[in-house]
Amino acid sequence: MVSPAEGKARPKPGEVALVGKGLAFAYESGPDVVRGVNLEVAAGEVLCILGPNGAGKSTLLRLLAGLLVPAAGSVCLGDKEIRSIRPRDRARRMALVPQALFALPSLTVGEFVSQGRYAHARLFRGPSPADRAAVQRALADADLGTLESRPLDALSGGQRQRALVARAMAQEPGVILVDEPTNSLDPRHQIQVFQVIAGLGCEGRAAVVVTHDLNLASQFATRLVLMDAGQIVADGSVHEVLRPEVLGPVYGPDLAFGSRRVDGWNEDRPYVIPWRQG
Repeated sequence: MVSPAEGKARPKPGEVALVGKGLAFAYESGPDVVRGVNLEVAAGEVLCILGPNGAGKSTLLRLLAGLLVPAAGSVCLGDKEIRSIRPRDRARRMALVPQALFALPSLTVGEFVSQGRYAHARLFRGPSPADRAAVQRALADADLGTLESRPLDALSGGQRQRALVARAMAQEPGVILVDEPTNSLDPRHQIQVFQVIAGLGCEGRAAVVVTHDLNLASQFATRLVLMDAGQIVADGSVHEVLRPEVLGPVYGPDLAFGSRRVDGWNEDRPYVIPWRQG
């Protein structure tokens, strides 16, 4: 349980879960990578952040996670400034899925995913039934149940990415931040990972996902944010953002647009594909 001083572990659906105000950031003496960004994320939202390479998407995600200190502005997790929350309490409330594992610990998949329970662990005690159940759910959701005993260094890149997602899921956070989760994944597992993330929104949690995949975002997001040159240039529904007049100035003219019925939404949703124009 989250300590009384830190409040509830999860906000109620519709309640503001994460807020960035006036965020700016630059690496060393370079230009601002993020410039004047304001962003609110509510519980129950699946928010996808889109934009070309160098738009500032991953930097914004790291600012929201409290891993970078903004040059200006602030981030609040619930009603508290994020850097004022103790790391253990923050880990009970928020999880971050990075793009990849750059160093492979000597652990099995099951041991690695179990690390997601560290913030919930009881001092000098082994894992509780709730811990074990959370780990097994996370392994199943990420389609890793048959790989639980396999060493991490024996996995493919896509399997490691799913292990990262599973470890964050095992934390049972109220807010999850995910950086390009479908890198190295085949189409079936791309869909599966986004289904897991979308399920968090259905449970009343908040998910923020950085992705280059406009079509997965269209199928699973409740809201889209489009970034360019460190700023938010569009914020709205998939129908409001995935339009030629919005995407064209950011991505250029080589896009083709259409729409298709999406199961679960009972509506047509837009799709966008790279298509050479002339």
